[in-house]
Amino acid sequence: MTGPKAVAWAGGVCYLLMTGLLAGATTRASGTVHGVGSLLAVSLLVGVVRRMPLTALAMALLGSTAVVVGTPSPAHAPWAVSYQGQFLSYLAVDLVLGYVISTCTRRASAVAVAVSFTVQLLVIGAFTHGSDLTVTGLIAFLAMAVCCAAGLLGRERREHAVALRSQEVAEAVTAERLRIARELHDAVAHSIGIIAIQAGVGSRVIRTQPAQAGEALRAIESTSRETLAGLRRTLVSLRQADRGTTGPKRSPLTPSPGLADVERLAATTADAGVRVEVCRSGEQRAVPADIDLSAYRIVQEALTNVVRHAGTGHCRVTIGYREAELSVEVVDDGRGATGNGAAHGFGLVGMRERVGLLHGHLSAGPRPEGGFRVAARLPLPAPVTMGVEAR
Repeated sequence: MTGPKAVAWAGGVCYLLMTGLLAGATTRASGTVHGVGSLLAVSLLVGVVRRMPLTALAMALLGSTAVVVGTPSPAHAPWAVSYQGQFLSYLAVDLVLGYVISTCTRRASAVAVAVSFTVQLLVIGAFTHGSDLTVTGLIAFLAMAVCCAAGLLGRERREHAVALRSQEVAEAVTAERLRIARELHDAVAHSIGIIAIQAGVGSRVIRTQPAQAGEALRAIESTSRETLAGLRRTLVSLRQADRGTTGPKRSPLTPSPGLADVERLAATTADAGVRVEVCRSGEQRAVPADIDLSAYRIVQEALTNVVRHAGTGHCRVTIGYREAELSVEVVDDGRGATGNGAAHGFGLVGMRERVGLLHGHLSAGPRPEGGFRVAARLPLPAPVTMGVEAR
């Protein structure tokens, strides 16, 4: 038997001994003294209550009943007065009963309430008479009702806390799934779109213009390698997050893309037939990693939509560094949104989710003068004056 369990059982045995001594004591003290003594002795059952609530309830019923039944009535006190005081010992039973209701199953709680109520009713009926029976029974019933209500309240609060924790876990899992879905979509959609275009170009000119077909194949190879590297980075980070700090150490992963990589993204998009003009304004500075990655993904998804849906060979990317926010804008002069175009895919949904998580603002839609415009404003922390390493 382990130490805490042995201490709990020792307390339970001491409680039974104390109530036995109170029941057998032949003193001139009134029944109230015995009842209060039994009520104080229930503190010895704390260890048993925490580990075995139903066993503790049985001990409390046995001890309290022994005090009521076994204590002789003093000669100088009336019969009813003596036993009404001794019934205070049943308050200990009600306290344990409240804990049982709060922690045990509903079926066990119902059985415990029925047994406790029956025992107290029988003992009170056997040792009180006349109007004292009504008063004593009513007091005992109210005491039990109050403890049961407290136990039900405790049960509801515990169940509510468990439900809240389960909801938080479910929301965290959903948020993580959405984050992974956005990363995979943004990392893969742009590259697959470029690969599809280059493959189409290569298949059309492979016989008539072998050199151009070779360039298309080299672009497909380069884009595929970059996409595989991005997928590997995402999958490895997920595995490492799942394992925590355990497991073999891996080589450092390549950094996540950011605004410093927009020029390289523009060059890749140009290989797909869309020339990208990149403009930067304001004082360029390091921004938090989540904002840097989100801004890059917004530009990447907007360029993907231009390549797939705009039907134009030119677009402009503007990145503005302001004191309190970072602005990103992608504008093209193509045909704007179509019935099955960008406005109806997962791209804009992912953009809005990213911007919403950063408490920013996104606007996307066709321009009055023609073409499509995507603009995002992302709040920035205060400018950092300390030097930072270049990417």
